Amino acid sequence: MITARAAASFEPVSRSVATARSFVRDTLQGWGFADIVDDAVVLTSELVTNAVVHAGTSADVLCLRAEDGVRIEVADRYPEREIPLQSSPVNMGSPDREGGRGLQLCAAMAGRWGVEYTPTHKQVWFQLDLPDRPVGTRTAGPSLPADLLPLADGRVRVAVVQIDRAGAINAWNEDAEELFGYAADQVIGKPLTDLAAWPHTPGTSTGVAEALQLSRWEGSYGIRGANGRVTPVYASHLRVRDAAGEPSTVCLLVRDHERAVLQTPNRVPTGDSGGSGEGGQATDPFEVFIGSPAPDDLDGLLQRTVERARDMLDGDSAFLLLATDDETELEVRASTGLPSARQRFARVPVEAGPGRYGSARMPAVHDDLAAVPGAVPLLNGTGMRSVVTVPLKVEGRLTGSLGVAAEAASRYSNEEALRLQFAADRIALAVESARLGELERLRRGSLSFLVEASDLLAGTLDRDQTLALMAQMTIPTLATWCAVYTIADQASDPYLSYVLHEDEDLIDGLKALLSKIPPPEPIPTPGARVWTAPAEAGHRAALHTSMRSLGLGEPATVSSGIGTTLATASAVGGETVVLPLVARNRVIGMLTLGKPTDEHFRQEILELAEDLSRRAALALDNARLYSERVAISQSLQRSLLPPELPDIDGVEVEVIYRAAGEGNEVGGDFYDLFPIRDGAYGFAIGDVCGTGPEAAAVTGLARHALRLLAREGYGGPAVLERLNSAIIDEGARSRFLTLLYGELWPQEDGSAVLKVVCAGHPLPLRLRQDGTVEPAAEPQPLLGVMEDLELYEQTVTLDPGDVLLCVTDGVTERREGTRMLGDDGLTEVLTTCTGLTAGAVAARVMRAVERFASDAPSDDMAILAMRVPGLQRD
Repeated sequence: MITARAAASFEPVSRSVATARSFVRDTLQGWGFADIVDDAVVLTSELVTNAVVHAGTSADVLCLRAEDGVRIEVADRYPEREIPLQSSPVNMGSPDREGGRGLQLCAAMAGRWGVEYTPTHKQVWFQLDLPDRPVGTRTAGPSLPADLLPLADGRVRVAVVQIDRAGAINAWNEDAEELFGYAADQVIGKPLTDLAAWPHTPGTSTGVAEALQLSRWEGSYGIRGANGRVTPVYASHLRVRDAAGEPSTVCLLVRDHERAVLQTPNRVPTGDSGGSGEGGQATDPFEVFIGSPAPDDLDGLLQRTVERARDMLDGDSAFLLLATDDETELEVRASTGLPSARQRFARVPVEAGPGRYGSARMPAVHDDLAAVPGAVPLLNGTGMRSVVTVPLKVEGRLTGSLGVAAEAASRYSNEEALRLQFAADRIALAVESARLGELERLRRGSLSFLVEASDLLAGTLDRDQTLALMAQMTIPTLATWCAVYTIADQASDPYLSYVLHEDEDLIDGLKALLSKIPPPEPIPTPGARVWTAPAEAGHRAALHTSMRSLGLGEPATVSSGIGTTLATASAVGGETVVLPLVARNRVIGMLTLGKPTDEHFRQEILELAEDLSRRAALALDNARLYSERVAISQSLQRSLLPPELPDIDGVEVEVIYRAAGEGNEVGGDFYDLFPIRDGAYGFAIGDVCGTGPEAAAVTGLARHALRLLAREGYGGPAVLERLNSAIIDEGARSRFLTLLYGELWPQEDGSAVLKVVCAGHPLPLRLRQDGTVEPAAEPQPLLGVMEDLELYEQTVTLDPGDVLLCVTDGVTERREGTRMLGDDGLTEVLTTCTGLTAGAVAARVMRAVERFASDAPSDDMAILAMRVPGLQRD
């Protein structure tokens, strides 16, 4: 009796297959038929694929629920295709055939199945029966002898971790504390991604964060413990919701070698007991799996493949390697029963030795690896004795290698090799297609990564900031830790300039370790090269510290404890590579990237790191050149200003000078105050048009000419007239100059006499004791424009308490939008300075100028304040 039904139609496009799988899975889970969901999804996927891909028509899917099972019907609109009759005991051919594979799966997995025709439709149906179980039993297996039971530790610990909607840990049981070394209060509130050792791959979406969002998930990854080591775990995730509807994910974790505690038992196809599919050819469970839809991502496909391969040959471990583009090396991409964190992305040569057994291009069976050590480098030190390996090939090209190993010797023969080769041939095309899809996503992600990196590197010319950006961009996208070495010049040794680790607590220990070992050789050859020195040094330090802690060596005198030393050793214990930083045909440093213990880099990551190193090298060299230019400019700027100001009896003097910009251009503003002869002093403040070397040349000419001519006895007008001629004589290199020049004579009565000439410069302002402000000179032509100048000087007497304020136009022309400070604004500020010292006057004026506008000043500013305090009376 039918108790429920659900139907859906799907267009003849490839994405409809995935949509149909989701429809069937959601429907059957909603009906509570979790036991048969996977089989139903596999069969539906094959039949919908036949309809929408091979037949090219739309597909109608109907799910019918009964008390003892479910019937699913898939109809298409192409009835002319030849379909074997159920009643005919025909051989449906090899599983390699595309046609008939869906029916072969129906024969192998369904309790009953059949085909029905109408003039316009063809309908394939299958029925899956619910398994008969005693009341209270969900699944059950046969009784087994003790020696056939799965191995586990004396006490099996199951970590229970609950993850909230945001991915943060909100529950952590005692077994989790024992397995990973963290107390609950250390991890509650932290993202699980901070602890999970899941590979970081730019441009791909596979990761623990995505796995936590699925309704169910099983698989292997690693948890980085409190000691810095990665513990391989087998995990089972279940997405749940509380009474308020808030979702969370419950994660059950066991050590990877105890995976049998959590792992869902492999389904064995139901035998046909008199159904209409009777007479169908028996199918190997692994062959059925290979014919099923592959997972959407490459990592999931590879992991399921090695697990099925291990189960198919009753092995203890299995592994799958993918070939590099040039087919010279194989890279470990999935394994089970082996330390996966240690082996992942490790590389082995395709041609490991002479003969067919030394090449990954041919199937090979090794009866006893103990007799031929190193025959399979991947299995060194794992305890595996026998192994069978077969190649994965697509159109005659080697794309990978699949292997199954056992702890006992002589477990495998040519028969197992043929079975494994058959499975490898079935999966090779799917693996290659998924690999190409991953490479495309990776290339897109890499391009986006490099564009962002280029923008960041181009956004600064500061050397230290460039070093920091180089390291921060690599962590954790490319590596777990990074160190940047710089080389000042060809005669200098590499210097450790920057160190970064994804765990900030390990940075100091890592820097101390790298400081104790010789830096890598600055070899200009492009590409990444392996550097073993950090791992070896970390191992020695950990061994030495451990021996001392056991009382087997000298008493410990180091400040860091054994935990820090071991954590640092673990941090550098994996693969470390060095990439040269080459700019303008010179090695200017090295970018060093590292992984923690037993982890390796994948080839695509190294290629991305090489691209990044080229961009980073150019950015670092540009920052170096810019820093050198700034240093030269600042040195030149300082040379154009007086080294120190003389002390003048009876006169207070204060100067404030602010250069605009980042210091890369020499400004044209300058000032000077110097003794002419006994009792007489010269002072000047000026502004040369423009910036750069030409302006600096005129500034230097003006400052030194003023001193020389004044000390030769020339008066103010004569000094400026001769300076004007010298500037014009410079020809095309000349720049016009505004200049305020004066001579100062302190008087015995506490006053001071000044003679000033103002050549095109902002007028000096005199502040009297009563608060009035007035110009202290009249404007005259600027210098460097006209050949014949007739200038005159004006005499000003500063009474005790008076202030003379001289500024450059960077002060008066300070702007905020359309507003400008101007002479009037400066006068208002100066009127508030009555009774202040020269230093206080200059500081108040500068503060008012800075507050006038929110933007940074765009022009240099110089302020010269002179005040006559008067005679000091006892």
